[in-house]
Amino acid sequence: MAGHITTRLGVDIGGTFTDVVLETTGGQYSTKVLTTYGAPEDAIVDGMRRVCAKAGIAPAAIGQIIHGTTLATNALIERRGAKTAFITTAGFRDVIEMRTESRFEQYDLNLALPEPLLPRNRRYVVRERMDARGQALIALDRAEVEALADELQAADYQSVAVGLLHAYANDAHEKLVRDVLAERLPQAMVSISSEVSPQMREYERFNTTIANAYIKPLIKSYLGRLQGRLEREGAACPIFLMHSGGGIVSLDSAAEFPVRLVESGPAGGAVFAADIAARHGLDKVLSFDMGGTTAKICLIKQRAPKTSRVFEVARTYRFKKGSGMPISIPVIDMVEIGAGGGSLAHVDALNQIRVGPESAGSEPGPACYGRGGARPAVTDADLILGKLDPDNFAGGTLSLHPERAREAVEGVLGQRLGMDPTEAAWGLAEVVDENMANAARVHAVENGEDLSEYTMIAFGGAAPLHAGRLCEKLGIARCLVPPGAGVGSAIGFLRAPFSFEANRTVFMRIADFDGATVRRLFAEMAQEATGFVRSCDAAAEIQTDYKVYMRYSGQGWDIPISLTAEQAQAADPAVFLELFERDYANLFGRSVAGMGAEVTVWSVNARTPSAPVARVAPTEALRQARAHARRALFDAGLGRRAEAGVHRREDFAPGCHASGPALITEDETTIVVPASRTALGLADGCIELRAPVAATPEEAGHA
Repeated sequence: MAGHITTRLGVDIGGTFTDVVLETTGGQYSTKVLTTYGAPEDAIVDGMRRVCAKAGIAPAAIGQIIHGTTLATNALIERRGAKTAFITTAGFRDVIEMRTESRFEQYDLNLALPEPLLPRNRRYVVRERMDARGQALIALDRAEVEALADELQAADYQSVAVGLLHAYANDAHEKLVRDVLAERLPQAMVSISSEVSPQMREYERFNTTIANAYIKPLIKSYLGRLQGRLEREGAACPIFLMHSGGGIVSLDSAAEFPVRLVESGPAGGAVFAADIAARHGLDKVLSFDMGGTTAKICLIKQRAPKTSRVFEVARTYRFKKGSGMPISIPVIDMVEIGAGGGSLAHVDALNQIRVGPESAGSEPGPACYGRGGARPAVTDADLILGKLDPDNFAGGTLSLHPERAREAVEGVLGQRLGMDPTEAAWGLAEVVDENMANAARVHAVENGEDLSEYTMIAFGGAAPLHAGRLCEKLGIARCLVPPGAGVGSAIGFLRAPFSFEANRTVFMRIADFDGATVRRLFAEMAQEATGFVRSCDAAAEIQTDYKVYMRYSGQGWDIPISLTAEQAQAADPAVFLELFERDYANLFGRSVAGMGAEVTVWSVNARTPSAPVARVAPTEALRQARAHARRALFDAGLGRRAEAGVHRREDFAPGCHASGPALITEDETTIVVPASRTALGLADGCIELRAPVAATPEEAGHA
């Protein structure tokens, strides 16, 4: 992808920390700085200066910057977007308020559905109608659109979203509206659904288009400020953005379709885990990314993260599916819960400890930061339990205050429940670990997977602190903590390909399969997707992946079916049906004989090929690692404190091993090795946590 560029910067803005990684021919340098909410570019510049100083280079030497940000997500969650109007087909003004009429809490009589992103007085209609096959039933009158444009001009809207019924099948009416708005409202930004998300299901399509329009001015302004600020610092190199599907796009593409930046940070983490999986030859991996605000869990099979084309943002019922805003774009499929280092704990009406989803973030942060936080967070519990060194947190850039952590835990949890600070901190940690373990179990069951066959890859500032305990709860025998785990998502940005996925809804029953239409459709989408990739790297080699979404006739949802380029171009309905029935049986246990099948969505993903990776040679335990200090660590499996050896990660050479309980420290995180695990340094710098292999009955007999 960018093999000729030797110096690259990866930047991930998280809810608590901004992670910055610099890769040069001389090595990799990283840092974590507190996120600056008012001006996120300040933290980026601060981090860039730090890593450049470590590497001994000037910012002008950086050849490429890859950036992922929570700014788009936060703007949607906080409803902090532009003044936006929505134009739709007459009779469909209230689709985004009616939603799908599903109840995500079936028996909650006081169920409160999330408010739509735009109130009703900002939603407008035009008289027109396309049918599902793209035939115009009612023509759109240009004069009506011009009159509406004048009304919007008077209301001084910054952005306009256009979502007309069945525009995915024929975009002529949407393009007419866009052209009129460009003439009459030149100051407003316009997003049309046939470009943002040309897929069936109007609620998801409308909501995605509105979200894109809502955050477009904000993101465009931020990207412009960022580019200017970096240029003033001397880093006048190309800037690319990580998108939610696991690839990177140009600054211009990101500014035009900012909704694709939602979940960009977690996507980088999944790419990072997939790269580690490839190096170790792992086909089944559970990616565990825990930062300051959230924890993300993703299944990675055959070294590729599982993907989806719809996900939710800003869930209002403790991250319960169905309670958020659906965004219909290509995305890496993961489960996200409000469990990070900054997640706050409280005691509910039933005297149970609850953790998250509210987070202390970086301002004021957990109580132990000493920045005004008074409520206990996960980081406070980790400090009390001995997992963290108060004098060497975040590479020594931030001193922690154990006494403030104890005051917060005791004041909010201990006094209410009659527990001392250690017991209350243990309860807090166990609740958050069980929340994450339960989310992983549910995600695995929904995908028909047995987690005992998986290897966990843990990264993010807080994940190595909790990964060992999570493995105990999930029955996972092996966990890898890679080098740079504390800034894993930012490293993932540097491993991601340039890519763009084009999706299109053209409903087609297998019984009515039209091969010529299918070949033309795939060719058009391939041209669209490769065009976006060419805008990033004109000389790049480009690979295309083909996919269709299929279901049995009458079903409400579909499953993804991967195709080879040859299968896509041959367009043989018998092959499509065979692949669908095979994947359907793998997922649900059996196919349905005699039932007709149909295709709902077609997809082409264009990407630059991933750089080849060298396989890591097996490593044997050669020598016992020497601890440079000892610390009393509370081990949840033992239910008590135990003396743990403290090791520096740089001293944990390949072949070094240590039995738990132990701690392995580095600048960005600490690896907690429970008593049930042993740690082994691998050839590529990963630390492996492994449960002892149980003896077979025969071995036990010989013993």
